[in-house]
Amino acid sequence: MKVIGVNYSDTHYRKGSGPAQGMSLPLIPGHEGVGVVAALGDGVTEVKIGDRVVFAGQHRLGTYKEQMLLPAIDLIPLPPGMDMKLAVAVLNQGQTAHYLLHDAHHTKPGERVLIHAGAGGVGSNLVQMAKKLGAYVYATVSSEDKVDFVRNLGADRVIVYTRLDFKEEIKKDTDGRGVDAVFDAIGADVLPKSLLSLVSKGHLVTYGESGGPPAPIEWPQRGLGSIYLSHHTSADYNHPGEESIGRAYKIFRWVCDGELKVHIHKEYALGDAPQAHRDIEGRKTIGKLLLIP
Repeated sequence: MKVIGVNYSDTHYRKGSGPAQGMSLPLIPGHEGVGVVAALGDGVTEVKIGDRVVFAGQHRLGTYKEQMLLPAIDLIPLPPGMDMKLAVAVLNQGQTAHYLLHDAHHTKPGERVLIHAGAGGVGSNLVQMAKKLGAYVYATVSSEDKVDFVRNLGADRVIVYTRLDFKEEIKKDTDGRGVDAVFDAIGADVLPKSLLSLVSKGHLVTYGESGGPPAPIEWPQRGLGSIYLSHHTSADYNHPGEESIGRAYKIFRWVCDGELKVHIHKEYALGDAPQAHRDIEGRKTIGKLLLIP
């Protein structure tokens, strides 16, 4: 293992929720990394010793370590010229953003979309990819110091949700109409307000609960007309093998060509993983956090 990615979901594992619920201690967090193949099992042909490979997936819990034993089908060989740190920084969040915009919701040119946590790992990728598809992008952030970062990614309007009511701002900006799609990984009380930010036949796409379980919602929402609410998880879209590799290589090509920016917030020694968790939970980070064994 050369570089390990840190995700907000790692803090849930540490607390014993999510996939870690009910598992016995000691428990090792993490589900992504990049490294070099050191040894092979019998009959392995997908990779060879010395290959640089990257992987991600919540079914592979336990990456905060110096060596990993993995099924060869889970590994994605890095194309020549692809930086290892950029590869692990973009793979998981980049693939998530890609399937959300292309498969979970078929984003069309001219659509108005709202992306929550626009400065986060998935959010920053969603903003850039949505603009590539021709969408008009609203993005929310938690503080003023993240506004310029998200605006420079291409967002048309950045809303500091701790200062302004994003629902009211969108209604004013769209003459009461709302947006065609919302991408939400926060949950909590953000989800009900996101529903009220949609146009008729709009689509709320959820893919996480970093803020906690969604608040109770009135269903159906009175006065909203027809709306769509759906939840998605990467395991159903990035199957190991050709599907995952194909999606990853599209993203790597965008990074190498300069069409997709990857921001690394900070690198930590593996032993400083507790501080990385404090920082990401404290909403002090912009972009990706990495652990270096």
